[in-house]
Amino acid sequence: MKNKLLDIGGNWREGELSLRQVMKKYPEVSPFVIIKADVQRRGVEYTERALAMVDPDIHLTKVRSDYSNKEDLTPVSLMLRDGTSICTSVDVGGNTSSGRDPYLVDAVDGVSVLIDEDEVIEEVSYWEKPDYHSKTTSRGTPMWHVVSPRPQRLCIHPHQHCDFWKTPGHGCKFCAMSAVYHAGNKPELLDVGDILETVNEALREPGRNVSIFLTGGTLCGGENFLDDEVDYYVDILAGITKLFGGRRFPSQLISTAFSKRQLRRLHDNTGLTSYTADLEVLDKAMFDWICPGKAANIGYERWKERLYQAVEIFGKGNVNTGVVVGVELATPGGFKSEDAALESILAEADELSSNGVGVVGCVWHVAPGSVFRKQVSPSLEYYIRVAGGFDSIRRKHGISVDMDNYRRCGNHPDTDLGRI
Repeated sequence: MKNKLLDIGGNWREGELSLRQVMKKYPEVSPFVIIKADVQRRGVEYTERALAMVDPDIHLTKVRSDYSNKEDLTPVSLMLRDGTSICTSVDVGGNTSSGRDPYLVDAVDGVSVLIDEDEVIEEVSYWEKPDYHSKTTSRGTPMWHVVSPRPQRLCIHPHQHCDFWKTPGHGCKFCAMSAVYHAGNKPELLDVGDILETVNEALREPGRNVSIFLTGGTLCGGENFLDDEVDYYVDILAGITKLFGGRRFPSQLISTAFSKRQLRRLHDNTGLTSYTADLEVLDKAMFDWICPGKAANIGYERWKERLYQAVEIFGKGNVNTGVVVGVELATPGGFKSEDAALESILAEADELSSNGVGVVGCVWHVAPGSVFRKQVSPSLEYYIRVAGGFDSIRRKHGISVDMDNYRRCGNHPDTDLGRI
């Protein structure tokens, strides 16, 4: 199976190892990590019994796509018994773009559980909402429009579109940001004052958060390319830094790959502690194909060089690059087998890590609205092999995973392995 691409036709389960088979084959990997990867890959659907378990006064629920002041009662996401977070997608009516039916979240004897083929896989709980969630800023903006929480992190998405999408054909092919933005009524840029008020309010809840995270689409403009993006982040981060008495605070920025001058400005003028610029895919030819805007404006090798410069400024263990694991197997330009893909991306991850850059992987859940919406993600076994490879490479090069671990992020199966 692993030496060829999956053929998702008829019964897809016949073409790949099941969840239980992967657990048996890889006993060194936590079963919670394996469950997480598969749920992220396939998505979930909620039964009426599961939705009846939602308490809107306690649980964090989905916002509606029209960006109104209303929410529905679908949980934002799930947590496993050991504290593993699952950032997952909800599929409607069992119709998932991954080519596989989603997991079912149901209630059995008053307990929320994951179910697959009528088998209870594991207990789950719903994320809980923070105290600030129902409040508004002085401008009347609902705070949940401004900062979205994970169980232990504040997430800020200041620029909710991406300038690469403004050039036809330049958006990353796996990304649905443009489709989501145009489907709703979101402002392109969040108000800095709203952000600072919301963060200040969120910090009043003791013991809730361990870090603050910022990311958004690319802003190309300015006196120099990307200066507008840097200016915007400096304004936000400098304001948050004042809330911490001018000191550095646990924080991560995922942005476009900035120049050394821009990186130095970010570091020296704010309390930012860690920096990430996502390559998305570890292969130059596929980067050019899958991320044409990034390729045309910066390029693969230059992107890597800027990551290495970031290590000089922020320090080893404080610089990452993220990849969307699985897009390297997209057709027609991707690798022709999982084995070939694994060998290649681990070699590239090793080179990056030898220069002090950690590599972390997100599970590719094929997104409706993306250019790749008709593609098929790889097998669960492939994700576990990649996760183990990334974890081993970081350990080999002595790169700490603390900036992006299970408490500060929760999106990466490979960084969950750093707990062991």
